[in-house]
Amino acid sequence: MRRDRRGYAAELAAVIGRSLARLVREPSHSRRAEAGRRWARHALLISAVLAVAVVFLMVAIDAFEIGLMPPRGTPSLWPIKILTDFGKSAYVLWTLAGLLGLVALLLPLLDGVSRAVMIGIGTRLQFVFLAILVPVSAGEVLKGVIGRGRPFVGGAANPYNFSPLSWTEAYASLPSGHAITAFALAFAVGALFPRLRAVMLLYALVIALTRLVLLAHHPSDVVAGAMVGTIGAMAVRYWFAARRLAFTIRPDGTIEPLPGPSWDRLKKVAEGRPAP
Repeated sequence: MRRDRRGYAAELAAVIGRSLARLVREPSHSRRAEAGRRWARHALLISAVLAVAVVFLMVAIDAFEIGLMPPRGTPSLWPIKILTDFGKSAYVLWTLAGLLGLVALLLPLLDGVSRAVMIGIGTRLQFVFLAILVPVSAGEVLKGVIGRGRPFVGGAANPYNFSPLSWTEAYASLPSGHAITAFALAFAVGALFPRLRAVMLLYALVIALTRLVLLAHHPSDVVAGAMVGTIGAMAVRYWFAARRLAFTIRPDGTIEPLPGPSWDRLKKVAEGRPAP
């Protein structure tokens, strides 16, 4: 269906408005309390276990590990420098923002089943985008407040080099931003597509390893980043599930992905036939 420019602009504004309204509407799922309690238990357990791991690594491992890594600027590390950018928050978020923008631009041009499919895709992209943006934003605040020096800042392999509230790049080691992004993305994609969990976990571990090899972070920094990224993405998943967006909640509080946007399934629903 063709639309004039004025009609298209109005429809685009309406699409964006409805999309934002869905995200901030009152939660409606009847089992959100069970899911909230389950999320709180899991978040507390993950925080406790990884916090102990961070302290242990800081005391016993960090200084030793960074002493094993090749010097900064080693020419042979160029493949690692390329690989680590796949966990850079700016690149990942801008890519997702671009895909969301494309969905928004296409929606006013679509009707019926194709529109429903595109809305489903857009909702899932919104989830992945926010599942990364929220913990990355929290991580940036933590970096500035904690002010941990990156490896060899100051000249020595000193894991206790802190300058709180410094808000400088040299003292922005804890938590690792790349680890936050990678583990948040791994959790988000795995939450939507459980079969991809192992692949996404491998991706996150590889990104974390590159940060160590490049002497950008201590081991405790990447573990802290994994904790922030995972818990933040879990919180966003709960937010979506409580509003019946992309996820549903089982009676025991387990959050599961809704069936993905399927053209055949939606077409059967539109035609009044039972969908599998």
